Amino acid sequence: MKQTSQIARPVQRTPVDRIGYRFQRFMHIEGISGILLVAATLIALIWANSSWSHVYFDILNIHFVIGLGEKVTINESLILWINDALMALFFFVVGLELKREVVIGELSSFKKAVLPALAAVGGMIIPVLFFWLFNRDNSAALEGWAIPMATDIAFAIGVLALVGKRAPIRLAVLLTALAIVDDIGAILVIAIFYTAQINLVMLFVGLALVALLFLYAKLGGRWLIVYGAVGIAVWFAIYLSGLHATLAGVLVALTIPVRTKVDTARFSQWMRQLLDWFDNESEKNGERVPTSVQRTALFEMTSAIEHADSPLHRLEHILHPWVAFLIMPIFALANAGITINTELLGAIFTPLALGIILGLALGKPIGIFLSTWLGVKLNIGTLPKGVTWQHILGAGVLAGMGFTMSIFIATLAFSTGGGHAELLGFRLASPAALAAADMEEIQNLAKLAILIASTLAGVIGYAILRLAPESKMEAAKITPPERS
Repeated sequence: MKQTSQIARPVQRTPVDRIGYRFQRFMHIEGISGILLVAATLIALIWANSSWSHVYFDILNIHFVIGLGEKVTINESLILWINDALMALFFFVVGLELKREVVIGELSSFKKAVLPALAAVGGMIIPVLFFWLFNRDNSAALEGWAIPMATDIAFAIGVLALVGKRAPIRLAVLLTALAIVDDIGAILVIAIFYTAQINLVMLFVGLALVALLFLYAKLGGRWLIVYGAVGIAVWFAIYLSGLHATLAGVLVALTIPVRTKVDTARFSQWMRQLLDWFDNESEKNGERVPTSVQRTALFEMTSAIEHADSPLHRLEHILHPWVAFLIMPIFALANAGITINTELLGAIFTPLALGIILGLALGKPIGIFLSTWLGVKLNIGTLPKGVTWQHILGAGVLAGMGFTMSIFIATLAFSTGGGHAELLGFRLASPAALAAADMEEIQNLAKLAILIASTLAGVIGYAILRLAPESKMEAAKITPPERS
């Protein structure tokens, strides 16, 4: 059988096609999304500290109004639209990845999920303890306790790709699965601890719409436009309920079908029949204009191909480039622009900054390594073949690259109103302490600490893995993750 590369294409590529092909190749280069995030961060930092800084902040404070009448109106600044609306798409892709891994992937069985889950839990608890030890006497700073929990998988996988043959493919799989469990923790934290007063009516409307999508999926619904339209309505309802609007993305993602109901044998047989129809018409009509029979065959082939793949995989394929190469850089551009001055640099050694830096750069690897070691020693799980303890340590350090998720949590923790942990019956910060604090300065300090910690984690993690012996197993031919 001929290789695909030896078969002549039915259509010659036009100059536009060649440009598009090269762009697609560029998008799938390992670590490109991470490079774009770094570039956006540097642009934001330079812009915010230049003579044009007022333009940067003025743009972010431009207000946009969307509404369906006086009672259903959202009037927010550009930066809040980015953090609430665009990031909902990011969390939607996170939800798709989560469902895929739980149903058919690396978290689909106890044996597969136990070690990454243990590692992730340890990697969340220990950083929080580090942060608490530094800030236990500062009620306002304690609002940011969840910041060092997070992992930016796009950056971590990007650095892992640079390691090459010293990083076995199973290490990349373990790190990805760990990050997914980490994301579950982050989602729960946002939903429980960073939620203001809840409007139960709008929450009920949002959950009812989600239930409607579950029913649509159960009845075999596969139209992406239905999921999209109802998903927008869910976003509005969740936003107006008081829960953070990004949670709508996760809820809608969990309704998307991950399995296909197509019989593979019947699919192949049907496609061959359609190709026979197409070929028979080609013998009768040599012109390039397709006949009505050929157009019918093409329509049926397109329909069959769409049904052969699951809606979840199709959405991942469609949205991943937009999230990785547009939404995440925009988020970094909007949120990483902090005004750096001597006062801010001097505050790096304050408990808040040290809690974040040491929580991410030190607490993460300690928590991941110890919980993994404990799981193996108790015979709960086993290390993947070809993965050594040096690999686990290196991956644990890379998990300390919090960046996107940590910055996102920092914007919630140190917003004007602060957090709302009192909903669970205890308080992490008093309103008086929060009112007295300059939230913008605290937020800037937290972001600077996150950038420092993520840089340290990336450099140290790379060095640890680079010094590991070259794996005899297949090297980690890492592709960009389905989300950033």
